[in-house]
Order: sequence, then C-alpha cells, then structure tokens
Amino acid sequence: MGQPVESESGGAVQPELPPGQRLQRGWPVTHYGPVPKFRPERWEFRVFGATADGEKHCWNHEEFTALPYTTVVSDLHCVTKFSMVGAEWGGIPARTILEIAPPDPAVTHVMVWAEYGFSSNLRLSDFTAEGTIFATHKDGELLTAEHGFPLRLVVPHLYAWKGPKWVRGVEYMTADRRGFWEERGYHNVGDPWKEQRYSYQEEPGEGPEL
Repeated sequence: MGQPVESESGGAVQPELPPGQRLQRGWPVTHYGPVPKFRPERWEFRVFGATADGEKHCWNHEEFTALPYTTVVSDLHCVTKFSMVGAEWGGIPARTILEIAPPDPAVTHVMVWAEYGFSSNLRLSDFTAEGTIFATHKDGELLTAEHGFPLRLVVPHLYAWKGPKWVRGVEYMTADRRGFWEERGYHNVGDPWKEQRYSYQEEPGEGPEL
C-alpha cells in the first residue's frame, strides 16, 4: 500500500505510488457501458467450472451478504493513471469463497464474471492473495451503484480493471483464458508496480498458452 514518505525536513510528502501513477483526491467513476439495475430477487452469485465436487454453488443476495464480513485497508490503482490510497474495503474475502466452494486441485486461474457478460481473468495466486476481497462497502458505507453495488472485486496489488464491478460469479479454470479487457489489448497480469498496462508488454509465460 502507498505509504507517506517522510521528507528530509520531517514533513509527510506524497505516498509512494507505482510508476506513472498520480495521487487522486476523491473517487472518479470509470466503467464501460451502462450501470445495471440491481434486482435483489433475481441476484445470484455463482461458483462454477472446475470445482472440487464438480457441482455449481449458488447464493442469493441475502445468503451471500450473510457470509463472514471483514475489512481491509488498501490502495486502488487505475490503469488510467490515478491512484486512490488508504481506502477501507468491507466485504467477503476471496479466500472465504475458496473455503466454502473449493476448487479442483488442477485449478490455476479464475475468471470473475460480472453483469453484461463482463469478465476478468486472474491467476489463482492473485485471487487468493490476502487483500483480495469481494467488496460491498467502502469506508464504512455501502458502495454506490456507479462504483459497483452490490458487489465489486478489489485486488489491491493489481490494476483496478482486474477487479470488476457488479460481480455475479467466479469460474474456476485449469488453464488461463483472457477476460474482457485482456482480449482488447490490456496486459494479462496487470501489476501496477511493473507498469504492466498493455498486452504488447507481456513476457513469455505472462499470457495464456496459444
């Protein structure tokens, strides 16, 4: 997480940020397409694909929001070059999903699915990272619809596009596959500290096998 760096005079200066990023005051709204309308009676979170028991696991909104709640404090780095630091995210850790709906041992990646068929692929190690959380709240308040209510994924150590808004489920995969933005020229991994913005920057092993 970006931390204030003390200057020689003893005063705090701008937190350390990934290369090419600028500190953002406030939280800009950025997304592709319209904001979906939330219908709680139709909402469902699904875990499917290569599950350990071969079954699909589903929760309605009431069931999902009753899962163990926690908070993490972390930064959000947008590929459009703004960074928001020190936000408190509240919700359900990604690790909790893995515990209650375990993947098959052969799983190496996940695809996170959201409204309108939007998707984002992640390495299993990124999905299971300590700070990865399915957020329902920011700084103690429910997310707004524009920022992803009722559910968005936050993956603090990767660019923000890797954590979709309006999440509806997770697919366990035994091989990597590009998500929505990754198919449109963005980096398959998306590490802001390595400035992995675009697919032409990918090194061998960072993209799906052809």
